[in-house]
Amino acid sequence: MKPRETGWRHLIQSTRYSLKGLRAAFRHEAAFRQELLLCLAMLPLAGWLARTPVEWLLLVGSGVLVLVVELLNSALETVVDRIGPEHHVLSGRAKDIGSAAVMLSLIMAGLTWGVLLWQRLA
Repeated sequence: MKPRETGWRHLIQSTRYSLKGLRAAFRHEAAFRQELLLCLAMLPLAGWLARTPVEWLLLVGSGVLVLVVELLNSALETVVDRIGPEHHVLSGRAKDIGSAAVMLSLIMAGLTWGVLLWQRLA
């Protein structure tokens, strides 16, 4: 059995793994790159649109939520692809469900931005 890191070493190793995962997602997942670039481009707009810190957090948080769900979907797709390249109904279902989760997070982000933009302009 592999000895487990604890304390600061565990924190450092966990951070390295997380950064490695972010780099892999950026390198291999076009949807993640597109959503990340959109989130970064919308940061200045969030600063203008938000009237309170809570509104800013809702705007930025909805974008971060999309990125989180995309990362989980990409991880799920990678595991399914690792199992085998042949089509299987359960593999397809898993990928479709992951895609649906991304879609729902995008809808929620769009609604959040839309409502706050409507409030700002009305």
